[in-house]
Amino acid sequence: MMRLVLWLIAGVLLGGIVHVSSILVLPSAATADAYARLASLPANTVTPLPAPTPDQAVLPYMDPAFATAACRYDLSAGPLKLTAPVSQAYTSVSFYTRRGVAYYAINDRAAGRRTIDLELMTSAQRAEVPDEEDVTRADRLIVESPTDTGIIMLRALAPEPGALPLAAAVLANARCRPQ
Repeated sequence: MMRLVLWLIAGVLLGGIVHVSSILVLPSAATADAYARLASLPANTVTPLPAPTPDQAVLPYMDPAFATAACRYDLSAGPLKLTAPVSQAYTSVSFYTRRGVAYYAINDRAAGRRTIDLELMTSAQRAEVPDEEDVTRADRLIVESPTDTGIIMLRALAPEPGALPLAAAVLANARCRPQ
Protein backbone atom coordinates (compact mmCIF):
# COMPACT_ATOMS: atom_id res chain seq x y z
CA MET A 1 0.00 0.00 0.00
CA MET A 2 2.78 2.41 0.92
CA ARG A 3 4.53 1.63 -2.35
CA LEU A 4 1.41 2.59 -4.34
CA VAL A 5 1.12 5.92 -2.48
CA LEU A 6 4.78 6.73 -3.26
CA TRP A 7 4.23 5.95 -6.96
CA LEU A 8 1.15 8.18 -7.01
CA ILE A 9 3.00 11.05 -5.33
CA ALA A 10 5.91 10.68 -7.77
CA GLY A 11 3.48 10.65 -10.72
CA VAL A 12 1.69 13.77 -9.52
CA LEU A 13 4.99 15.60 -8.96
CA LEU A 14 6.32 14.63 -12.39
CA GLY A 15 3.04 15.64 -14.03
CA GLY A 16 3.13 18.99 -12.23
CA ILE A 17 6.71 19.67 -13.33
CA VAL A 18 5.89 18.82 -16.96
CA HIS A 19 2.73 20.95 -16.83
CA VAL A 20 4.42 24.04 -15.36
CA SER A 21 7.46 23.81 -17.64
CA SER A 22 5.29 23.47 -20.76
CA ILE A 23 3.25 26.52 -19.74
CA LEU A 24 6.45 28.53 -19.31
CA VAL A 25 7.96 27.38 -22.63
CA LEU A 26 4.88 27.68 -24.88
CA PRO A 27 4.80 31.50 -25.25
CA SER A 28 8.38 31.62 -26.50
CA ALA A 29 7.83 28.64 -28.81
CA ALA A 30 4.65 29.98 -30.42
CA THR A 31 5.12 30.83 -34.08
CA ALA A 32 1.88 32.77 -34.68
CA ASP A 33 2.22 35.38 -31.93
CA ALA A 34 1.01 38.96 -32.36
CA TYR A 35 4.35 40.20 -33.67
CA ALA A 36 4.48 37.47 -36.32
CA ARG A 37 0.90 38.22 -37.37
CA LEU A 38 1.78 41.89 -37.80
CA ALA A 39 5.18 41.25 -39.45
CA SER A 40 3.83 42.30 -42.86
CA LEU A 41 3.15 45.84 -41.58
CA PRO A 42 5.77 48.45 -42.42
CA ALA A 43 7.99 49.39 -39.49
CA ASN A 44 7.49 52.73 -37.72
CA THR A 45 4.17 53.41 -39.41
CA VAL A 46 0.65 53.41 -37.95
CA THR A 47 -1.52 50.97 -39.88
CA PRO A 48 -5.27 50.53 -39.29
CA LEU A 49 -6.33 46.95 -38.63
CA PRO A 50 -9.54 45.54 -40.12
CA ALA A 51 -12.52 45.18 -37.82
CA PRO A 52 -12.85 41.67 -36.40
CA THR A 53 -15.61 39.36 -37.51
CA PRO A 54 -16.88 36.24 -35.72
CA ASP A 55 -14.90 34.10 -38.15
CA GLN A 56 -11.71 36.09 -38.53
CA ALA A 57 -9.61 38.60 -36.61
CA VAL A 58 -6.03 39.78 -37.11
CA LEU A 59 -5.30 39.36 -33.41
CA PRO A 60 -7.13 37.24 -30.84
CA TYR A 61 -9.65 38.85 -28.49
CA MET A 62 -10.15 42.00 -30.58
CA ASP A 63 -13.18 43.98 -29.45
CA PRO A 64 -15.52 44.97 -32.32
CA ALA A 65 -16.52 48.14 -30.42
CA PHE A 66 -13.00 49.54 -30.92
CA ALA A 67 -11.26 50.82 -34.03
CA THR A 68 -7.72 49.44 -33.81
CA ALA A 69 -4.42 50.45 -35.38
CA ALA A 70 -0.91 49.10 -34.85
CA CYS A 71 2.62 50.42 -35.22
CA ARG A 72 5.34 47.78 -35.44
CA TYR A 73 8.36 49.70 -34.22
CA ASP A 74 12.11 49.29 -34.60
CA LEU A 75 14.29 51.53 -32.43
CA SER A 76 17.63 50.38 -33.86
CA ALA A 77 17.86 53.52 -36.03
CA GLY A 78 16.81 55.90 -33.25
CA PRO A 79 13.89 57.04 -31.05
CA LEU A 80 10.31 57.34 -32.26
CA LYS A 81 7.79 60.13 -31.87
CA LEU A 82 4.18 58.98 -31.40
CA THR A 83 1.31 61.40 -31.90
CA ALA A 84 -2.24 60.12 -31.53
CA PRO A 85 -5.32 62.35 -31.49
CA VAL A 86 -7.98 61.36 -28.96
CA SER A 87 -11.55 60.42 -29.85
CA GLN A 88 -14.64 61.80 -28.15
CA ALA A 89 -15.36 58.55 -26.31
CA TYR A 90 -12.08 56.86 -25.31
CA THR A 91 -8.62 56.34 -26.78
CA SER A 92 -5.81 54.16 -25.47
CA VAL A 93 -2.23 53.43 -26.51
CA SER A 94 -0.48 50.26 -25.30
CA PHE A 95 3.14 49.22 -25.77
CA TYR A 96 4.27 45.60 -26.11
CA THR A 97 7.68 43.96 -26.52
CA ARG A 98 8.45 41.57 -29.35
CA ARG A 99 7.35 38.69 -27.08
CA GLY A 100 4.01 40.33 -26.18
CA VAL A 101 4.89 41.65 -22.74
CA ALA A 102 2.98 44.87 -22.02
CA TYR A 103 5.26 47.49 -20.50
CA TYR A 104 3.38 50.79 -20.79
CA ALA A 105 -0.13 52.06 -21.49
CA ILE A 106 -1.79 55.45 -21.51
CA ASN A 107 -5.29 56.65 -22.29
CA ASP A 108 -6.81 59.97 -23.25
CA ARG A 109 -7.81 60.81 -19.69
CA ALA A 110 -4.28 60.29 -18.38
CA ALA A 111 -2.82 62.36 -21.22
CA GLY A 112 -5.13 65.26 -20.35
CA ARG A 113 -4.81 66.80 -23.81
CA ARG A 114 -6.38 66.64 -27.26
CA THR A 115 -3.50 64.42 -28.43
CA ILE A 116 -1.28 61.78 -26.89
CA ASP A 117 2.29 62.87 -27.61
CA LEU A 118 5.26 60.84 -26.45
CA GLU A 119 8.73 59.72 -27.39
CA LEU A 120 9.70 56.05 -27.41
CA MET A 121 13.34 55.08 -26.93
CA THR A 122 15.61 52.48 -25.38
CA SER A 123 17.41 53.07 -22.08
CA ALA A 124 20.68 53.72 -23.93
CA GLN A 125 19.00 56.31 -26.18
CA ARG A 126 17.38 57.91 -23.11
CA ALA A 127 20.78 58.27 -21.46
CA GLU A 128 21.98 60.30 -24.46
CA VAL A 129 19.11 62.81 -24.22
CA PRO A 130 20.30 65.98 -22.46
CA ASP A 131 18.28 67.17 -19.50
CA GLU A 132 16.42 70.36 -20.30
CA GLU A 133 15.89 72.47 -17.22
CA ASP A 134 12.89 74.38 -18.57
CA VAL A 135 11.00 71.25 -19.70
CA THR A 136 9.07 69.29 -17.06
CA ARG A 137 8.07 65.63 -17.18
CA ALA A 138 4.49 66.70 -17.89
CA ASP A 139 5.63 68.61 -20.98
CA ARG A 140 7.72 65.80 -22.45
CA LEU A 141 6.60 62.21 -21.96
CA ILE A 142 9.40 59.71 -22.64
CA VAL A 143 8.70 55.97 -22.63
CA GLU A 144 11.64 53.59 -22.34
CA SER A 145 11.31 50.36 -24.30
CA PRO A 146 13.02 47.28 -22.88
CA THR A 147 13.65 45.98 -26.42
CA ASP A 148 14.52 47.45 -29.82
CA THR A 149 11.43 46.00 -31.50
CA GLY A 150 7.81 45.73 -30.48
CA ILE A 151 4.25 46.76 -31.16
CA ILE A 152 2.24 49.86 -30.28
CA MET A 153 -1.52 49.23 -30.26
CA LEU A 154 -3.87 52.20 -30.61
CA ARG A 155 -7.57 51.79 -29.84
CA ALA A 156 -10.48 54.22 -30.13
CA LEU A 157 -13.91 53.35 -28.73
CA ALA A 158 -17.01 53.61 -30.87
CA PRO A 159 -19.89 53.87 -28.35
CA GLU A 160 -22.33 52.66 -31.01
CA PRO A 161 -21.78 50.76 -34.28
CA GLY A 162 -22.50 53.84 -36.40
CA ALA A 163 -19.61 55.70 -34.77
CA LEU A 164 -16.98 53.16 -35.81
CA PRO A 165 -15.96 55.13 -38.96
CA LEU A 166 -15.40 58.23 -36.79
CA ALA A 167 -13.20 56.27 -34.38
CA ALA A 168 -11.25 54.83 -37.32
CA ALA A 169 -10.79 58.34 -38.75
CA VAL A 170 -9.27 59.48 -35.45
CA LEU A 171 -6.72 56.66 -35.57
CA ALA A 172 -5.98 57.39 -39.24
CA ASN A 173 -4.44 60.69 -38.09
CA ALA A 174 -2.04 59.00 -35.66
CA ARG A 175 1.68 59.11 -36.48
CA CYS A 176 4.54 56.90 -35.39
CA ARG A 177 7.79 58.05 -36.99
CA PRO A 178 11.51 58.30 -36.27
CA GLN A 179 12.69 61.56 -34.75
